Amino acid sequence: MANTERKQATGWKSLILQMLFVIPAFAVLIGLGIWQLERLQWKEALLARIDSRIHATAQPLPPAANWPAMQPDEYDYLHVTVTGTYDHAHETALFRAASGTGEAGGKPGYQILTPLLLADGSAIIVNRGFVPLDYKDPSTRMARQIKGDVTIHGLLRAPEDRNAFTPPDDPVKNVWFTRDPVAIARQIGLARVAPFSIDQDAIAVPASARAEGMLMGGATVLSVPNNHLSYAVTWFGLAATLLGVFYVFASRRLRAQPINQEKMS
Repeated sequence: MANTERKQATGWKSLILQMLFVIPAFAVLIGLGIWQLERLQWKEALLARIDSRIHATAQPLPPAANWPAMQPDEYDYLHVTVTGTYDHAHETALFRAASGTGEAGGKPGYQILTPLLLADGSAIIVNRGFVPLDYKDPSTRMARQIKGDVTIHGLLRAPEDRNAFTPPDDPVKNVWFTRDPVAIARQIGLARVAPFSIDQDAIAVPASARAEGMLMGGATVLSVPNNHLSYAVTWFGLAATLLGVFYVFASRRLRAQPINQEKMS
């Protein structure tokens, strides 16, 4: 019996190198699974907050004095209303590969970003809606170039982040690839502009304009992915698989170890 125990101890010693890999790897996989569950809780809270904000009654736009201190988590998707005058001479075109809202048959085009000049001298960039490529020039849609004071409702949106695949903006051609109100304001010479923009709510337009996808508003695409539960299941599954593979490997090694030692003796 003592000889058997010595053989088993020798067998376990032969597994030390593998265990030095398996134990940390198992801990990492479990840690990743737990992290994804924490991300799941965060994402569900985020989605609930977005849902409550977009369906809430529009509230007055916060005063310009509050803008510098406002953080994206505090205002993103907040439903607001504001009155001002559109500065159509300085509208910008934000390229989109497709409208994202079903307009224009999913073809590429532009979201038209127009400064809304407020009574206190400040301004906010308003995303008035999507137009197909052929309607980038304002002269092709003069009927929608609203003059005078206008009251709009919409969702506050945080600036977009650039990544390695984002093309550079081309202010000379008035083509932008990121929704960055501060950069746009700097280019067109606006001094007091909000660090966020507004996605105007969908508005009623004539049937002909709807067919052309012309400035209908409602450009917000609410597609926040939430795959954290599946990711967590994947990490936990890999951890279980790792243990199962190691168990089979160790069992075979331990069964073979006494036989090998007897042959050597």
